[in-house]
Amino acid sequence: MSVLRTAAELDALRRPAGAVRAVVMTMGALHDGHATLIRAARAAAGPAGQVVVTVFVNPLQFGEAADLDRYPRTLDADVAVASEAGADAVFAPSADEVYPGGEPQVRITAGPMGERLEGAARPGHFDGMLTVVAKLLHLTRPDVAFYGQKDAQQLALIRRMVRDLNFGVEITGVPTVRDPDGLALSSRNRFLSAEERHTALALPRALFAARDRLAAQQALHERAQATASSTGRAAGLTALGESRAAADAQAVALARPSGGPAAVRAAAQLVLLDAARERQPLVLDYLALVDPVDFTEIPDDRESGEAILAIAARVGATRLIDNIPLTFGALT
Repeated sequence: MSVLRTAAELDALRRPAGAVRAVVMTMGALHDGHATLIRAARAAAGPAGQVVVTVFVNPLQFGEAADLDRYPRTLDADVAVASEAGADAVFAPSADEVYPGGEPQVRITAGPMGERLEGAARPGHFDGMLTVVAKLLHLTRPDVAFYGQKDAQQLALIRRMVRDLNFGVEITGVPTVRDPDGLALSSRNRFLSAEERHTALALPRALFAARDRLAAQQALHERAQATASSTGRAAGLTALGESRAAADAQAVALARPSGGPAAVRAAAQLVLLDAARERQPLVLDYLALVDPVDFTEIPDDRESGEAILAIAARVGATRLIDNIPLTFGALT
């Protein structure tokens, strides 16, 4: 496998005629979540295609120099992970190679979606992310690029940039990879102590609680729809002396289609409130139920359609994000 350091070396990388080039962009510190992206890229490219993994810690995405300095650099280990997962080349340029004139004067602007949630918490972050993604797409010239759904807002913005600016590349999202305890894989997890990790598990628990609440509400609605005549059924059950069953039939008949987004948010909030009382407390940045297209908040009267429930929180000095896709109006 080739390790390339310059744009000239990347240009010289032979591209098989007629074959697919797939790219996975990373900031290094690769883990099994990245390996899953690379394996997906390998499957898309096929045995005759080419998979390029970029490893670049983008300074434009960091609001503070201390955060940039703290970010782990593990290139030798990253190359091993990429090779094992099926990459053909790793492009690991320096900052001077990507930004030869220093910080770029012309940048991609994320627009209103880039000012919400993660954008509000980290001003300028998405402008820096889109700028480097645009540069790396130009440098690597892929047919398809793979990104993780754990960074859902980032993925949505990349898709919007590619569509709005007519990039000739297909963007593919890959589902979040989790450890057996449910915590989403992240290079930041290595900074958590054992006690902090215990608290951090509230993020996936909150998401799963919300998902389960939605599924239960929608299952109840399915039962209501299956009840042919609620009044007649309740009366018949009462006549048989089955008062509890009669009450259940009436409750089912009156059930709302999904119970509403407010109930889904509330289920997640209960878990997060408990985590805020831990000895290593969880400090919530946001809990948001948003439209996956533009990341605007879902109204409480929404009864159908796709949504993303997103969480950002700090545990100790480590900031974590997680999310889960939800579908209102259908059993999940």
